[in-house]
Amino acid sequence: MKKLIWSFVFILGFFLLPLTSTQAASQEQSLVREIKEIIQNTYVGTINGNLEKATSIAEIIDMLDPYSTYFTKQEFEDYMNSINLSTIGIGVVIEEHEDGIHILQVIEGSGAFDAGLQAGDIIIAINGESIIGRSTQETSSLLTGHEGSQVKVTLKHRNETTTTKTITRKKFTLPNVQSELLFGQVGYISLASFSEDGAQLVKKALIDLKKSGAKSFILDLQNNGGGYVTTAEELTGLFPSAKVAYLLEEAHSSYTIPAVKQNTKFPVNTRILVNRYSASASEMLSASLKDQKAAILYGETTYGKGAMQGFYMLHDGSYLKLTVGKFTGPLQQTIHEVGVKPNIQTTSAPIFQAHFDAIKEQYPKYKKLLIGKTAAIQTEKLTVKLPPTLISQIDKGHIQLIALGADEVVATTKVEGQTLIVTPTSPLSLNQEYMLLIHPNKQSKVQKGYYQHIKFEN
Repeated sequence: MKKLIWSFVFILGFFLLPLTSTQAASQEQSLVREIKEIIQNTYVGTINGNLEKATSIAEIIDMLDPYSTYFTKQEFEDYMNSINLSTIGIGVVIEEHEDGIHILQVIEGSGAFDAGLQAGDIIIAINGESIIGRSTQETSSLLTGHEGSQVKVTLKHRNETTTTKTITRKKFTLPNVQSELLFGQVGYISLASFSEDGAQLVKKALIDLKKSGAKSFILDLQNNGGGYVTTAEELTGLFPSAKVAYLLEEAHSSYTIPAVKQNTKFPVNTRILVNRYSASASEMLSASLKDQKAAILYGETTYGKGAMQGFYMLHDGSYLKLTVGKFTGPLQQTIHEVGVKPNIQTTSAPIFQAHFDAIKEQYPKYKKLLIGKTAAIQTEKLTVKLPPTLISQIDKGHIQLIALGADEVVATTKVEGQTLIVTPTSPLSLNQEYMLLIHPNKQSKVQKGYYQHIKFEN
């Protein structure tokens, strides 16, 4: 589900008691009039039809762009929960498995956590009904429900035993920000949604990683569909040379929206990861940072949603979500239906190239190892044929193999003739890219270091 951005909420009117059918019809017409007035005053976009002749909410919505819609009070609450990654269920992250549904993660404090479920358990039945062969979507619908309600889950454990546990559904929130320290003191932060507290969570991760020794950073916005526009404004302020959050054009005026000042900053060489599913507020932040040269974008051209929605609370407690403006970065390059093109376009996961560049940046005097097709990578070993001039340097030098996007690979190295052989303790992954670092041998006359980006070829 695409998660959109908005700039404000208008609160209009009051709540009513349940209505008769006649009153309900009158109520809808009252809402129709109210919605028409809001559209006429604030909507930015094409109206495909005669708004004045529309007699129902559905008819009106059909005339507007795909981002404008109508929510009942409950639908609006569910939508807001999706922005903040909150839901009511047992509290597990799942994937499909041939034996049922595999539990990848148990959310701390959830009903599943209280019942003792563990990552690695496989759900084979829910309320006595087998779910083997079911999709994750079908299973999720059975695991979610009203807060405080219970569900019986049958599990198969790693030791092949089975148990059935009664689990109380609770409201829980998926982790929005995840972070880790990659090889080379590179701090990695991923943001899943522009939730209300998204900027504070990223800021905390930034501070913690700096304390752990991070010198450069990668911020991952892949598959991030957006959220609160205020969060984008706050995140922009975490970058030292970004003074403007975005430019906004509404129905009757235009604005320059400043970044929110922050007392903690990312370094200027921070790398941002985006893909075709990075949308809305993600594009707002990406365009702003690119235009102001405050970060380097890696990946694919983004989704192309440069339209902003406002939420208007109607007199019965329902909501109208309406496109009220279009935004761009400071250079005014169109985003809507175009997207943001990254500085560095990648054909594989952008984390590989971003991490490679972050490491290479730390060794400005190192040279690329021009090995051409003389390198062979297999899951069990890497072999590299080297020029004779390097043999003496490598024989006693320090060699590292790094899994890009992760850490150093534990491996042994040896030189046989002109061939360097790197043998990892665990097999290399076909879907992984690597970096080979050959550090200079201080006892050698040749004081040069070398690097190479290595990947499996199709």
